[in-house]
Amino acid sequence: MSHAVAVRHNFETAHRLPEIGGKCVNLHGHSWWCRIEVSAPSIPDGMVVEFGAFKKRMRTWIDDHLDHGAMLGAADPLVAPLREQHCKVYRFGAGSDAAAAESLARDLRWPTVENVAVLLGRVAADAVRELPGAAGAEVVRVDVAETHVNSALWRPDDRYDGEEPG
Repeated sequence: MSHAVAVRHNFETAHRLPEIGGKCVNLHGHSWWCRIEVSAPSIPDGMVVEFGAFKKRMRTWIDDHLDHGAMLGAADPLVAPLREQHCKVYRFGAGSDAAAAESLARDLRWPTVENVAVLLGRVAADAVRELPGAAGAEVVRVDVAETHVNSALWRPDDRYDGEEPG
């Protein structure tokens, strides 16, 4: 038997994907929705993870780093002009100059919906490790929708352990 909890959140964020061509080379926004599921094999204290703290941690991270900003690849030429205008920019694939939060996406080159799911899975894994909860609790599923009809699912094969990706 196992137990699971899930947190849902939504955020408004722009991105662009110049490497794939087509209309996504344009900076455009979405009303993103995410659902992050954490499971534990047993819950002797009656909880998978301290739910209020987990929910707050996920929502705060998303709101601070992604909401009403732009997700861009570090190589995107729009990064500098947007930052010069004091816009919130989260860089995927940032190198040694990555902010702490950006280091979670250091090995993810562009903000595809699939990579956003991986990123949020890593944020959640860090939270689960640091918050009170059941032994063996882990992130088991992250669903991210960038539109009403387009979404990605991430189930970690190798559990993210907070170490440098790659």
